[in-house]
Amino acid sequence: MSNGDIFVGEIIGTAILILFGTGVVAAVVLRYSKARASGWIVITFGWGFGVLAGAYTAAPLSGGHLNPAVTLGIAIDTGEWSKVWVYVLGQMVGAMLGAVLCYLVYFAQFRANVREVGTTEGTEDEPVPTLGIFSTIPEIRNPVANLLTEIIATMGLVLPILAFGLTKGLGESGLLVLIVALLVVGIGLSLGGPTGYAINPARDLGPRIVHTFLPIPHKGTSDWGYAWIPVVGPLIGGALSGLIYNAAF
Repeated sequence: MSNGDIFVGEIIGTAILILFGTGVVAAVVLRYSKARASGWIVITFGWGFGVLAGAYTAAPLSGGHLNPAVTLGIAIDTGEWSKVWVYVLGQMVGAMLGAVLCYLVYFAQFRANVREVGTTEGTEDEPVPTLGIFSTIPEIRNPVANLLTEIIATMGLVLPILAFGLTKGLGESGLLVLIVALLVVGIGLSLGGPTGYAINPARDLGPRIVHTFLPIPHKGTSDWGYAWIPVVGPLIGGALSGLIYNAAF
């Protein structure tokens, strides 16, 4: 695979992933959405379908990593580092592009970014926080616990991905991407409660950058004090997965 193919493939695939993923959260969270309040299971499947569509699209060009933690784990396993920067750069560009596309899809809903709340004097409009549409927010803010959650959840992604490569014919059959997509759904359902399961530095950092600059009314903070955890945690989890895979398989 050439550097150009990898770069383009990762941009397109990651943009699709983020468009679907942030899109499903926007659909559930924003007030004037037909999918409003449809819940966590809808969100986890939306992200899983984003992985499915993005990885299948990118696979012929780049292999469809879509995640710096996956790229890092593969590099540690194989010892091939020369193209890591191309993958990560493409993933970051794609993640930001996908977040912008989500904003455009829900432009009218973002402009009407309020909900009715009851008060002692009746009802009034209250802004709906938007950062959770683009990036992760912990339910309990505890840096050590949040970091451990992201490390463990990312290992639950990257180590199985590496091991799937041992199953003869899985990649050639076309089922590998489907299985990884279902794995992401499972991680969301089982491990996503504490932090929102970033498990992907580009998935969190790219949209957070976009959120900072988007002209969303009443958008609130981009929470840069927390932003290092969904970057560092997944990178540690990806690195540990590569080391464990190398040692055990």
